[in-house]
Amino acid sequence: MKKLDQLITDFLEYLEIERGRSNRTIVNYNFYLRRFSEFAKNPFAKDVTRDQIHEYRLWLNRMESGRQREQLSKSTQNYHLIALRSFLKYLARQAVESLPAEQIELAKTPMRQVEFLEVDELDRLLKAPDRTAKGMIALRDKAVLELLFSTGLRVSELSNLQMENINLKREEFTIRGKGGKTRLVFLSSTARDAITTYLDKRRDTSPFIFVSHDRAKQGREETGPLTPRSIQRMVERYATAVGITKHITPHTLRHTFATDLLLSGADIRSVQSMLGHSSITTTQIYTHITNNQMKDVYKKFHGKNR
Repeated sequence: MKKLDQLITDFLEYLEIERGRSNRTIVNYNFYLRRFSEFAKNPFAKDVTRDQIHEYRLWLNRMESGRQREQLSKSTQNYHLIALRSFLKYLARQAVESLPAEQIELAKTPMRQVEFLEVDELDRLLKAPDRTAKGMIALRDKAVLELLFSTGLRVSELSNLQMENINLKREEFTIRGKGGKTRLVFLSSTARDAITTYLDKRRDTSPFIFVSHDRAKQGREETGPLTPRSIQRMVERYATAVGITKHITPHTLRHTFATDLLLSGADIRSVQSMLGHSSITTTQIYTHITNNQMKDVYKKFHGKNR
């Protein structure tokens, strides 16, 4: 009979081989599950009890981490529990005696606050490269910003885009997102033109759509892909340059993409599909924004002639 640590290893290998989960997912699950195993002192699966889970949840809730010694957020605590539930479901399918996954409930979390750009803020941000940068950097950064808003891509998805992935003529392409799931995304004509202008000026042979144009010490031009962190810093820099005081990230443009669609009348199922959300619940965070926006419109315009 295997102990928990060995079963966790089996589960992680299952995620990698059978489910095709990303390396990042496997690393995260490994961290969360090993933490529980260490807390429980590596028992046999059948010896994990509801009382032990209760004690573990108390321990997580009281844990302090990070430089500020802050408590773990409810969302982070839930990540631990989600990993544990997935593991227990796997054990059940393998006929390993263990606690039923359904007996682990997630902590209630406050409604996520979604930050998005107002129309004037978005306009200023998209024009920022033209005003504050030059040459290839300006062309590249404008194309990055336009593509983020046009498609709602995650920053990691955009960073990994290669020439062969995108069809500029059809103004659409298929992206492989979280969990290896594919989805169709569409290009606005503005985004298409910005990308075309940028690529026409490129003289390197990199297969990636967006590359670094920093000069190396040897005097040659580096053509490695633009990293997610570099894109994040770029977005923050332009937001500051045009006077946007909100904390803006590439994900803010993804939120703006979704909010703009819903405010323009798109149905939530279509938005779910375009964002690549597995659950409609994730997409529903945007309905609270659009409801508030509609309320503002109502107060501004309704009954003014009476």
